[in-house]
Amino acid sequence: MTLWIALAATAAGCYLLKYAGLAAPRRLLDNPWLRRFATAVPLALLAALIAVEALRGEGGQALAWDTARMGGLGAAVAALVLRAPFLVVIVTAAAVTAGLRALGL
Repeated sequence: MTLWIALAATAAGCYLLKYAGLAAPRRLLDNPWLRRFATAVPLALLAALIAVEALRGEGGQALAWDTARMGGLGAAVAALVLRAPFLVVIVTAAAVTAGLRALGL
């Protein structure tokens, strides 16, 4: 039952947060600092998510270095820098990771 309460509270919080953005006055939304903040926050959250998932250990409770996974991440970053299409980035990262795992790294 506690899970359902947490789920309902989270859903209500997300709805209220979305409503707050729609109900915000225009002069607040036109603030340059707020625009920069709103642009930077999703990038920072995505970078943190990628870092945590890339360094996730066996049980998921600790951080651990996985050479194959880091190689795949590096290959994905290189493909992104070269402006490759998203599908090519994913295939490149998977192929490099699989190759490194096949080599025993």
